Parts: sequence; structure tokens; C-alpha cells
Amino acid sequence: MSQIKWWQWLPIFPWRIVASVEAAPDIPERLPRNGAVLVGTRAKPKWLAFDCPCRSGHRISIPLDPNTRPHWTVTDLETLSVHPSIDFTAPGRRCHYFIRRARVQWARDSVPKR
Repeated sequence: MSQIKWWQWLPIFPWRIVASVEAAPDIPERLPRNGAVLVGTRAKPKWLAFDCPCRSGHRISIPLDPNTRPHWTVTDLETLSVHPSIDFTAPGRRCHYFIRRARVQWARDSVPKR
């Protein structure tokens, strides 16, 4: 498993990849604020996992494999950009947002509950 560097825990960073792991069970239980873990390699990414930006504690895992339906694309690994939007729904909650150029942009139909 790839260890997350100490400086990644500083709360000053925008959205970024903080570690890469080989398999989903290797994803750390705790992640830095705005930190995502890439499962697979940069050349062959499988999943992207991160804690939802609504900060209520639910983990988001999105498939990146183009042979999977649906799947998402990371268009920029350095200034994290994900396409299309991420839309998480649960009873009483909807978190719908974009991650573009390392920033979260909430969709108009989603208001995160804090």
C-alpha cells in the first residue's frame, strides 16, 4: 500500500490524488481533507475513492475502467478533474457536484446538508 505523506494531511490543499494503491481493500480508512486515492496505476486506473465533499462522512468510489458502465474519467490527475458529475443519493440526502481543476462545484439541484 502507498503511504500518505505527512504533509498531505495539512488542511491547505485543493482536491488531489494523495496515494495510489493496487486494490480497493488497500484504500486507507482515513483520508486527508480533499484527498483522493487512485486504485490501479496512472496508466491503467481502476477506481477513484474519496470522502464526499459534503463532509458528512460517506465514502465515494467511482469506477474509472472504460469497460464498466457507468464509469467516470479523470481528465487531469495533477489538478484533479473528474467527468461527468458525481451524484450520490441516500434517504434525505443528495450530493451532486463536479470536481473541476481541483475544486468542487455543487450542482444547482444539490444543497449539501451539514
